[in-house]
Amino acid sequence: MNRKITTGLLSFRIKVKRMIMYKKANLFGFTHPSVVKSSRKLDHLLNKAQGICS
Repeated sequence: MNRKITTGLLSFRIKVKRMIMYKKANLFGFTHPSVVKSSRKLDHLLNKAQGICS
C-alpha cells in the first residue's frame, strides 16, 4: 500500500479512537476500565504512526 494512504488511514483511525476515548471518559470517568482500554488502543496506534513517520 502507498505510504501516503497508509499514513492517512492511520491518522483517521487515531482521530476516531481519540473521540471514542473522550466520549467514554465523559460518561464513565478517566479511570474506568473501558477508558483505560481505549487509551491503550490509542497508544498502540500512536506508536505505529511514530514508527511510520520516523
